[in-house]
Amino acid sequence: MSDVLENKRAATRFRILAEIAERQPAVSQGEIAEAVGVTSQAVSEYIRALVEDGLVEKEGRSRYSVTKEGVDWLLQEATDVRRYADRVTEDILGSVREEAAIATDDIEEGQTVTLTLSEGLLHASPGETGPATGAATTDAEAGADVGVTGFEGIIDFEPGTVTVYQVPPVRSGGAGATDADALAAACESADLVAATGVEAVVALGRADREPATTFAAGEVAAAAADRGLDAVVVVTADVVGRVTDALRDGNVTYEVSDLS
Repeated sequence: MSDVLENKRAATRFRILAEIAERQPAVSQGEIAEAVGVTSQAVSEYIRALVEDGLVEKEGRSRYSVTKEGVDWLLQEATDVRRYADRVTEDILGSVREEAAIATDDIEEGQTVTLTLSEGLLHASPGETGPATGAATTDAEAGADVGVTGFEGIIDFEPGTVTVYQVPPVRSGGAGATDADALAAACESADLVAATGVEAVVALGRADREPATTFAAGEVAAAAADRGLDAVVVVTADVVGRVTDALRDGNVTYEVSDLS
């Protein structure tokens, strides 16, 4: 486990280094003390130790910067903390929460069920036949929703892919400068197609494809990929950053291509 989670001093050191990184180069020890909940004297001692360890560089009176080694240490500790939080959320709390699934066959309350993802939705099948199981909390007929809790194992599925296709803005030809046949082919095998920008929506119309959404396309595509669906996002080049930012925030691997 991360030192930050096991040791109070390491946790304080982590928080102070993060505060320095946020405020550098002009660092107020008093402000850091207030943010972290320790005395200014304690902050001074921590900063002195961070400088000695090569994690912080002193550039003058009240002027500090985090070194490359300091950034690497912060990132490593933050990654360890995030992994621990994910384990608590998914493995520990996830086993006691209740989720809804689609019953693939008749299910009785209390029955063990196998969990799978199909078309991005959770499905429950009677019996313990797969790597991920749970216990039904309700009776359900085939095709109905059923409550499931007591999750164990990991659902076996591959994350989906996201491909972002750029359409030129109207001043550069817009939808008319996009190969409609190529766009139609690109969307043919996608489980979900989303669009952002008027030119992108019109280009999809010329390709005889209606987007599932024209709002929050990046967020929707990220959620779809997280559920094993392959998504295509068609976006006007002027606003492609909004989509890619959302995909990065969702930790989704994506590819950007042009269709002009």
